[in-house]
Amino acid sequence: MSGSGKRRRTPGGAGKPRLTRRGRILAWGAGVTTVVVLGIAGVGAWVYHDLNDNITSADVDDKIGGDRPEKLSPGSKNILVVGSDSRDGANAKYGKDLTTMQSDTLMVLHIPANREWATVLSFPRDSWVEIAACDKGDGSTSAVHHFKINEAFALGGTSGDVAGAAACTIKTVEANTGLRIDHFMSIDFQGFKGMVDALDGIEVCPEEAIHSDKAKLDIEPGCQTVRGEQALGYVRVRYGVGDGSDIGRIGRQQEFMNALAEKAQSKLTSPNALYGFLKSATGSLTTDPDLAGIKPLYGLGTELRGIPSDRLTFLTVPNYPREADVPSDTANVVWQYPQATEVFTALAKDKEVDKERLEADTRDPLYASAVSVQVLNGTGTPGLAATVAERLTGAGLTVTGTGNAPQAAGSTTVTYPAGLERQAEALAARLPGGIRATRADGATAGVVTLVVGKDLAVDEIH
Repeated sequence: MSGSGKRRRTPGGAGKPRLTRRGRILAWGAGVTTVVVLGIAGVGAWVYHDLNDNITSADVDDKIGGDRPEKLSPGSKNILVVGSDSRDGANAKYGKDLTTMQSDTLMVLHIPANREWATVLSFPRDSWVEIAACDKGDGSTSAVHHFKINEAFALGGTSGDVAGAAACTIKTVEANTGLRIDHFMSIDFQGFKGMVDALDGIEVCPEEAIHSDKAKLDIEPGCQTVRGEQALGYVRVRYGVGDGSDIGRIGRQQEFMNALAEKAQSKLTSPNALYGFLKSATGSLTTDPDLAGIKPLYGLGTELRGIPSDRLTFLTVPNYPREADVPSDTANVVWQYPQATEVFTALAKDKEVDKERLEADTRDPLYASAVSVQVLNGTGTPGLAATVAERLTGAGLTVTGTGNAPQAAGSTTVTYPAGLERQAEALAARLPGGIRATRADGATAGVVTLVVGKDLAVDEIH
């Protein structure tokens, strides 16, 4: 493997089915709240209270703790949206011997302070990240470790508590992105099926047959209306469609929810369909206390509805197959740096991301294993270089050696010789504090040098 990372990944959107109507793309949560906005005015007071009482509230503050990212953009909102894949009750047939609570979809909806644009950032559920230490709700606490990002929901929800599941997911997302999460919404499978059925199904147009035992789906190519179990299988199916990736499924889910929201809007003249949709939507919804009600959801939906269609952007965290760094792992993806950090930083600072530029920058990924780094301890703290080296190795980077810096360093630095600017930027993007890499004449050829200063928060290295 070359240092420039010449292996190319399969495009995530390959084989993505097309829906009959394209337009404004809406997130799971955005779709629900927008329809709530449009529908509330048409229902009576008793229905209003019925729907309001249908929303479940879950307080997560005491489970998250105080060690959280700083809010860099007052007035903006980051809403964590989870599609909950519970294997309890009627959903048990979708899998056995699994932790009770699973997350099938994970995204952050960013609404800026000026409310003029919005970004929905999807996280592939196979993202290999550091899972935060979480209260499992059974008297034990999980240890910090690396695994698929969707495990956080399962760990926190060990006891079946949505608040615990959401809290662990929030802690994990915040720790890996630096984004401060303000609210969360969890939508479960059964409610999703009810929403689709209340609208008499959604038309999809797969370009190829889909036969999946795991997703309980068996449909032929061509346009057709899917309902209930079929609709659920359509958004869940992964293997045997396109390139079989979670990235492809994300695109299919985004398009399906777009069609769902559009059809719901067209059905507003039918009180029965509207009520059935809203009943299922709100009944499947668990949120933090500040969002748990028709009024706050109405307010959120109003903000979303006012955003121009060409200013609502869907992104997926830049990533590549982890097997590029760890050949034995063919099941997971890792985030691509420095692009992933650039996205997180932009949203944290309330800056709109240029999607076209991001896609251009990520076409030729630089794999972590192609970054060779020597770690030097500039603090005098025994063993610190080895500790940092262990974290970098765990992230897939190639550590060529450790040692002591020639002099004490108050600040952490990343330096590189000519030709290794990309590698140095990729390393710097994994370090907290916004460290900038600088070129150094006389630097060791072929190696990026990290001098660890007293300011480096080692546990925040990604």
